[in-house]
Amino acid sequence: MRVEDLDPPAFRERLRGEGVRLRTGPFVTSLRTTYKELADAIHCVYLDHEIEEGGFADFHVAIVPPRGIRRWIRSQALFLLDGWPLFEPYPGDLTMPLFEWGLNWCFGGAGHEYLILHAAVLERDGRALLMPAKPGVGKSTLCAALAHRGWRLLSDEMALLRPSDGMVLPIPRPIGLKEESIEVIRRFVPEAKFGPLWHGTVKGTVAHLRPPADAVRRAREPATPAWIVFPSWRRGVPARFAPHGRADAFLRCADHGLNYAALGLRGFETLAALVDRCRCLEFEYGELAEAVAAFERLASEPAG
Repeated sequence: MRVEDLDPPAFRERLRGEGVRLRTGPFVTSLRTTYKELADAIHCVYLDHEIEEGGFADFHVAIVPPRGIRRWIRSQALFLLDGWPLFEPYPGDLTMPLFEWGLNWCFGGAGHEYLILHAAVLERDGRALLMPAKPGVGKSTLCAALAHRGWRLLSDEMALLRPSDGMVLPIPRPIGLKEESIEVIRRFVPEAKFGPLWHGTVKGTVAHLRPPADAVRRAREPATPAWIVFPSWRRGVPARFAPHGRADAFLRCADHGLNYAALGLRGFETLAALVDRCRCLEFEYGELAEAVAAFERLASEPAG
C-alpha cells in the first residue's frame, strides 16, 4: 500500500488512531498525529511512499499538542520519540517543519549501520553525485532542479553510505526549500508539486517539494559513488567546475558527517574509500539553467 491509496480523510483518521508506518528508504517510521494540517501536508508530499502493514518500525513518532493551556493559547506541538519529547515545544502552526526536522534527527542520530553525510545525492546511469554543503549555498535548489531534469533523487539531506561496499542507499523524501528558492523552483519546474507554505520558522518561510514518483518507487536501488561536488551559488557567476583536492575533500566531507566520529575507524575507512573512488570538484553557478546544462555535460563524460 502507498499513501496515495488512502484519501485525505482516511489518512487523517488512520494517523489519529493506529498510526501509519511510513517507509523512507531503509527506515520505517511509525507515525501518529492529531493535527489535520500536518496529516494533509504529509499526504500531499509523501503521496508515493509506501505504507508498511505491521512489522518492525525503526522509530515510533507522535506529534501531539502538550497538555494544559498551550493546547489552545499560542498553541504548541511536541515531537515525541518512543513517547518522550525529543525537542522543546514548537509552534503549533509549524507541525510539518517540526516533523521533517525531527526525522532528520532520528535518521542521522540512529542510523549507525551507515556512514551518514549531510549532502544532497542524485543518480544518473547508476553513478551517484554527492553534494555536501552548508545551508545557504544553493544545494537544495540545485538538487530540486536536477531531480526534475533527468537525475534520480536519492536524498536532499543525507548520503547513506554502506560500509561493506561503499554503495549509496536512497532515502528519497520531500525537498525542503526556503524563501526565494521556493519561487525559483516554481518557475523552473512548473510541474513541481509543493505542500503548503510554512511561515515564521527559524529558516524563514519554507515549503516541501514532493519527490518525483520514480525516485520513490526505486528507493531500494543503490548507486555507485562517482562524483563529490561542493556547490556554491553566486549571483551573476557563470556555471563552472574546478578540480578539488582529495585531502581537503576528505576533511570537508568529514565535517559534514552526521555520525562520522561515532563510527570511529569504520567511518574513517568508509569515507577514505568514498573520496578515493570519486572525482572531487568545486562548482559555482548563478543561473539554474546553466547549472543543469553543466551537470548534463558532467554526466556524459566517461566513467573513471
